[in-house]
Amino acid sequence: MTATAETAAQASGAPSFPIPANVFAETVTEVKHYTDSLFKFRMTRPASFRFRTGEFAMIGLPNAEKPVFRAYSIASPSWDEELEFFSIKVPNGPLTEHLQKIQPGDTVLMRKKPTGTLVLDALLPGKRLYLFSTGTGIAPFAGTIRDPETYEKFDQVILTHTTRTLAELHYGEELVEALKTDEILAEISQGKLLYHGSATREGEHKGERITTLMETGKLFTDLGVPPIDPAEDRAMICGSMAMLKDTAAMCERFGLVEGSNANPGTYVVERAFVD
Repeated sequence: MTATAETAAQASGAPSFPIPANVFAETVTEVKHYTDSLFKFRMTRPASFRFRTGEFAMIGLPNAEKPVFRAYSIASPSWDEELEFFSIKVPNGPLTEHLQKIQPGDTVLMRKKPTGTLVLDALLPGKRLYLFSTGTGIAPFAGTIRDPETYEKFDQVILTHTTRTLAELHYGEELVEALKTDEILAEISQGKLLYHGSATREGEHKGERITTLMETGKLFTDLGVPPIDPAEDRAMICGSMAMLKDTAAMCERFGLVEGSNANPGTYVVERAFVD
């Protein structure tokens, strides 16, 4: 590569070194910042890239000969022509320190093999699907609530999103509102999708974690649904390590049993995290 070409590549965010065979180099199409710690971005989708809604991919940037990769849940449903991701901003984070600065036209790297347990295939058939999330853990469920298959398999879909502040709920609120006017999904999801957003540091649910709302029964009262019944209800959980542990324990108190791709159950968790 000539000096001029290399300078142009660096300016556009394109790598100035060969891309490994197991990595895609894609172009950022949209970036939106919600708070000083949360943002989403969308990028082109490789024609050959296939994934199941709810899976995650390894994301990196072309800013080093050996880029840092981190696991990011794909926030798009499997039918989307682009790929969406929802991220935190970590000061001095090996990846997010740089990722939060991307602009449309920049290049993002993605390894070619997606994986994950937050997929419908890992759950036994049921009537009602709970999607328990905290923070950026809502990302895989952003795809789930926009996938027609979800509403084919469940009569009711309940998305819960718990954050520290009310502003951090905006991404999830935006998703739910957009569904109401979507040309195809509005009719499919109407009357089936319920949303429960709560902030632990302010607002109506100040001081209340999702496990507290489940234990006291307030979650079910707020939603107008019966308590979790293992004969009918299924759950997916995504959030911090502590949230995963505590919410999984609460689900098991209700009689749910953890499943996997190889052995479907009545609830599943995701243990891959963004830095």
